[in-house]
Amino acid sequence: QPADPAFLQRIRHVIASIDGRDAALSLPLDIQGTAFQQQVWQALRAIPYGETVSYQQLAKAIGKPNAVRAVASACGANKLAIVIPCHRVVRGDGSLSGYRWGVSRKAQILRRESPDE
Repeated sequence: QPADPAFLQRIRHVIASIDGRDAALSLPLDIQGTAFQQQVWQALRAIPYGETVSYQQLAKAIGKPNAVRAVASACGANKLAIVIPCHRVVRGDGSLSGYRWGVSRKAQILRRESPDE
């Protein structure tokens, strides 16, 4: 049975985003998490392609400046790499820290998103 045209368009959109041709990746998601996790994940989706924020900045952005560790935990609970770009969150000093799929992969994705690439 042929694939649904809308589904095929979404697949093309995801591939284009991963290839860096289309920075905006907006897909309908039905990811399960706590209200706090959902809030963090929504904020992650607002981080522009090619930019990073610190865990502290993200905590402030959601109105919970003292919840830095909880924000980091919500990032770690994210199961949708790229679509919910937790790779764009770094330590306050700009260094990389934990990533569900490994820090080396996080570095690779960030390099790929870098405007200098």
